[in-house]
Amino acid sequence: MNIELTQEHSFTVRAGANAVRGLFHVDKWEGLDKYADVHGKSLILNGDAVVTGSPDLLSLLRNGSIAPGFVPVPETKLPGGIVVPAFQVAQYVSSDGGDGKVEISATGKPWTKINFKAAKQACANAGYSMITETQWLAIAYNASQQAENWTEGRVGHGTMFQGIRNGNVSSAQPGDFQPKDSEERRWLVLSNGSRICDFNGNVFQWVFDDVQGDEQGLIAKTITLESPSQSTAPYPSEKKGMGYRPDSARDWSGGALIRGGCWRSDDCAGAFSLNHDWPDIDYDRVGFRCTK
Repeated sequence: MNIELTQEHSFTVRAGANAVRGLFHVDKWEGLDKYADVHGKSLILNGDAVVTGSPDLLSLLRNGSIAPGFVPVPETKLPGGIVVPAFQVAQYVSSDGGDGKVEISATGKPWTKINFKAAKQACANAGYSMITETQWLAIAYNASQQAENWTEGRVGHGTMFQGIRNGNVSSAQPGDFQPKDSEERRWLVLSNGSRICDFNGNVFQWVFDDVQGDEQGLIAKTITLESPSQSTAPYPSEKKGMGYRPDSARDWSGGALIRGGCWRSDDCAGAFSLNHDWPDIDYDRVGFRCTK
């Protein structure tokens, strides 16, 4: 057997402490250079500036390596002007991996009957954080601008997918459960290709309030209609798949935000669903999600 032995030099692209390694120069045109890895993921450079590239490689440059079970969320500017920096979010609602340890898994059932404080501590014990209100809004708003998340395949046409909500099950389901109802699509897709499960139903999730909240993440003042918590949604309450949110200001001080909806929320479920519960009570319909 005759073979040919060639020497190939790979490249590393660095952005501060973050790096993408194992790239090969594959093309050049009009001053731009294309580098790709062995899986076909690429970066296009103009000198020392990144022009565009595959979402995974761009995320590595911006955020460093992606933790197992997490997906990248790009920097997002909310309609009111707040800029939410890029971060990583758990692809699934947290599960109990045993001994009170967080597990992020498609096969684990959401960890419910855990109060706000205990859920926040479980995130911290795992080296993560509980999702904040501005992070939740960044994901919801980004998803609302993607045609794939709308029933008619165009932004604003039909309804935004709302997840498990029609009462066809009697408890929160694991991530690999396939609803029979085609209207209960569990996945939302972001502009960078990240896919997030159960952001729009199946189980409510505790949210650390960094908009109206105190240092513990509990609601500390009235949620007005002008608050980003209310005003970020592009359509009215329970219209076009937005889920429920109040039609006037609400003083839920002392409570904790919950979002998303549960398996029996019907039209109240959705990515922009906004409500509250008492933080010291364990509910079978409320779980939590981690960020990094």
